[in-house]
Amino acid sequence: MDSGKAKKIGIVGVIIILIALFQVFDLSQFLSLEYLKSSRETLARLYAENTFLVIAAYFFIYVLVTSLSLPGAAVMTLAGGAVFGLVTGTIIVSFASTIGATMACIVSRYLLQHWVQSRFGEKLTTINEGLEKEGAFYLFTMRLIPAFPFFLINLAMGLSKLPVRTFYWVSQLGMLPGTIVYVNAGKELGKIDSLGSILSPSLLISFALLGVLPITLKKLIALYRRKRGAAETQVKE
Repeated sequence: MDSGKAKKIGIVGVIIILIALFQVFDLSQFLSLEYLKSSRETLARLYAENTFLVIAAYFFIYVLVTSLSLPGAAVMTLAGGAVFGLVTGTIIVSFASTIGATMACIVSRYLLQHWVQSRFGEKLTTINEGLEKEGAFYLFTMRLIPAFPFFLINLAMGLSKLPVRTFYWVSQLGMLPGTIVYVNAGKELGKIDSLGSILSPSLLISFALLGVLPITLKKLIALYRRKRGAAETQVKE
């Protein structure tokens, strides 16, 4: 067995172990809305006493949760607002979530291609078709419109030809509005009864319009160029 293949197997093994530990020790209980509400004061006190350490630990856990596609990213984002406030929380969450998503994309691309394809094949077809037609604009739209789970987008992009660098900056930009909404909601944690209550229908519509805008502009520009080209051809004739 060559060293490259052995390294891949080792990394996959570590991922499986981490996910198994998450399930066996029921760590999802610490990523629930109820736990966050009950622990808010404790977390705030720890942040006041050990600011850098808490930020570093939070950042690491967020990246780990996102890169392993574990449930709990939404609650982690709320925690960012509850503990760090809107501005600091948004900055931390924006980078942590994007780095984690990019790592998930890379893992999917280089280590889990066959598993992702067999597990989510039908859903990936829709995403791949949209990506082929619209490119990065489609990724931006998906980040704004919650039609697909974010973890699935990360895995799907790993099977595409989209450059990792493009995936990173489009994801960070596309996820930013939702990040701000959730971080801001975290400041009012006591008023939240469920994660579903954070995104109102009007807010979802606003995100949808914002997400469709780049693709619409792209199509309008393409239409304008075609008409302009046709007009120039007629003039030459």
